[in-house]
Order: sequence, then C-alpha cells, then structure tokens
Amino acid sequence: MPPARPRLLYVTDLAYEARGRRYCDEDIFLTSRLREEFDLALCHPGEAAALLDAFDAVVVRNSGPVLGHKAAYDAFRERAAERGTLVYNQLTGRADMAGKQYLLDLTAAGFPVIPTADRAEDLHRLPDADEYVVKPRLGADSAGLRIVPAGRVAEVMGAGAGDLLVQPRVDFAYEVSFYFVDHDFQYALYAPHPERRWRLEPYDATVADLGFARRFIEWNGLDHGIQRVDACRAPDGELLLVELEDLNPYLSLDALDDTGRDAFVGALRTALRRLLATGPAGPAGAAASRAY
Repeated sequence: MPPARPRLLYVTDLAYEARGRRYCDEDIFLTSRLREEFDLALCHPGEAAALLDAFDAVVVRNSGPVLGHKAAYDAFRERAAERGTLVYNQLTGRADMAGKQYLLDLTAAGFPVIPTADRAEDLHRLPDADEYVVKPRLGADSAGLRIVPAGRVAEVMGAGAGDLLVQPRVDFAYEVSFYFVDHDFQYALYAPHPERRWRLEPYDATVADLGFARRFIEWNGLDHGIQRVDACRAPDGELLLVELEDLNPYLSLDALDDTGRDAFVGALRTALRRLLATGPAGPAGAAASRAY
C-alpha cells in the first residue's frame, strides 16, 4: 500500500464577500493544488474546533474577519492548544492576529509605520494633518473606519473610550504589499491608483523595499505562516507600514501569471511539509494571543 498522505483541514468561508476581492476563487484554486500532495477537507470556521482530531494540521485561510465568528474562533484556538494541533498560520502572531495594538507598539519603538495614537491626550504626538483616520482597535476590512477633520478628532477620540485608534491621513503615492511564506519573500504587488486599492499590478521590489518589509516579518517572529506587509509610499519617498496581516491575508493570486502562481503553490507546499515535520505543536505558546 502507498504511504498515507498528510491530512489537512482547510478553514475558509467560501460565502464571505469582500469589497473588490473574491476570496472563494482563491481558496478553490489553492485547495485544488494542495490536493495534489495532501488529503484535504474544507470547513467553515464554526466547525473547525469539532473536526481537529481527524487531521494532521490545520490551514486557516480566507475565513473573513474573526469578529464575525469570535466565539467559534476562540473555541478553535483553545481546542488546538489543548491537543497541540499544528496550525498554519502559527497562532502566536503579534500583528493583526492580536488586534491593532501593534500599530501603537511599533510607533513607540520608532518603526517606519504611520504614526498611531489611541487617546485624545496623545494627539499632540502625531504629525499635524487636515484630516485623520479613525478606526476601531479591534477591526478588519476597513469596518468602522472614518475620515475625521482635525477640528473634531479630539472629540471623536474622547468618546471612543480607548476603543479607537487615530492616524494622520497620509497623502501617499500608492500602496504596495509584500507577500511572505514563513520568512521567504514571494512577490510584491501594488495599486498604482490609490482610489482603486484592489486593482493590483506586479511590483519590482528593490533591495531597500525588501529590507523595509523584512523588519516587520522579523519583529513578528512567526516560524510558520503566510504574512502580507502592506505599506504606502509617503510624500518624502519613504515607505510606511499600513498593516501587517498575519492571520489570513488575501493573496491576490489572480494578479500573478501562471509562473508566479506555481511558484507560490510550491513555496506553500514546502512550508506545510516543514510544519508537519515538526510534529505536534504542544500546548506551550499555542494560545499566546487572541485574534480579532
């Protein structure tokens, strides 16, 4: 008999709708390619905790913002920690996986990030701007994001009771995203027209660009996972971090050619083999953070 193939539980919500993106198409493509090497089953986030025992590892992909199924996600994390389930992405991320606190932490540490504050009394620490971006501390997919004029931002933040973050609105030239599998850079895409965030084109990353992106990958410390570093090109020409997505980043594989997609699939397969070779994760650290 041929040796048994590794069994993967692929967590996704094929019905989730996102503005400008078709998550389901990406997951249909990826699972069709992963099935060439792994025995694989798809499940909704609400079913993941109950199905863990039948699989060797779990892959969390385009399952939508965790706030939409928080109780189920918390149950999944707790069950995975109890049985030492191998999870991809690894559940110890410090970035979006744990909320937006990292934007404050990186600002305080002097990283190249859009300056961020969470209290009205700290607004003086931000650069002056005509308008500010205010968003929930626990948010995703731009839910609850508002553009607030400078004259009202203190009032809005004061009413937010610590649940909001504020940043100066940056007049950037374009947004660019860098995609990593584990610690290996895969490709970069950018939106040359800021008003069309998800009309992405291939981007030829420079050595300096990759040095910028790798700082955040190294800071996050994930051994296993797909991460997307989103940045904007500021008026002075420097890159500033917009978001570090380390839970279930959309990959925009439709913006790549066949060669690029094949290369990404190959890198992901290699990463999953590497994860499976580590053996059970064990309880230590498996529930070190909570994703929102």
